[in-house]
Amino acid sequence: MDELTKEDQRRQWIGTFLSVAIIISTIAVCLVAGRLIFENPRTDDASVRANWIGIAPHVSGPIVELPIRDNQYVEKGELLFVIDPRPYEATLALAEADLAVTDFEIRGRRRAIEAAAAELEKISAQDEYDRQYLARIEPLLAQEFVTANDVAEARTRVAASKAAVRQARQRLDQAIEALGEIDDTNAYRAAAEAAVAQAQLNVGYASVHAPFSGWITNLNLAVGEYANQGQEIFALIDDRVWYVMANFRETFLSSIQPGMQAEVYLMAYPEEKFSGTVQGVGWALYQTNGASVGTLPDVAPTLNWVRLAQRFPGRITLSQRNPK
Repeated sequence: MDELTKEDQRRQWIGTFLSVAIIISTIAVCLVAGRLIFENPRTDDASVRANWIGIAPHVSGPIVELPIRDNQYVEKGELLFVIDPRPYEATLALAEADLAVTDFEIRGRRRAIEAAAAELEKISAQDEYDRQYLARIEPLLAQEFVTANDVAEARTRVAASKAAVRQARQRLDQAIEALGEIDDTNAYRAAAEAAVAQAQLNVGYASVHAPFSGWITNLNLAVGEYANQGQEIFALIDDRVWYVMANFRETFLSSIQPGMQAEVYLMAYPEEKFSGTVQGVGWALYQTNGASVGTLPDVAPTLNWVRLAQRFPGRITLSQRNPK
């Protein structure tokens, strides 16, 4: 009887020991697992994203060329579509003609200045000769080497040449003033040059090219459709950078630092691992039950009736371009 009692006690002791060991092991496993989870936070609340822009023409008109299709990949600089350039080419031709007319007038008035200057020089030389001639013959009148009529004629020529010089100088001043009205630095020529530059831009804007490599999406156009200036007609997804926006609980934020390596798994490809780098974590959120602040991210709570740890969006840049 005593032996049975001892055997029972031994079994009881072993059972107690095993129970304690299991409890301690469970606690240890939980602590280790909790530490691993804390040091290596994870979340299923995430999505893969890429930057995109809406493609909108700078000019209006019917589309005459559309070499792309929906969901097509395009390289940077590749032609997306062409708007009928003929109205803008006509405007450019008119602007260039106006500039050519302005330049023609400038050249003509410059030639007028040159001609007026040459005429003034010629008349001034004649005036100088007439003055010198009068100065030579006036002393000879007292000695009767010349007649009074000769001196009078010389004086008349001096007066006439003086008047001619004055008129020639006035014509030169008028030619210079006329050139100043449409000179190179004048507002008229500047306006003509600006009109040509704008017309050239519009002709170039008629052909729309991809600003970067990416994917065409939401393209619902056909040749002949009218495109309005500034109105987005389809989207272009940027293929240069892909990233993941992952919402982490605030209890994990101290374990997430910019530059950390991350592993990303997609539901579409559960067995394939994508590498990434933590770019950063958002420091502010849009409060749905309070005052909103501009463009802050809004991360809605999973349950409104339970007080949960707030989630903050973390941005992870993927190493691979265009992940599937």
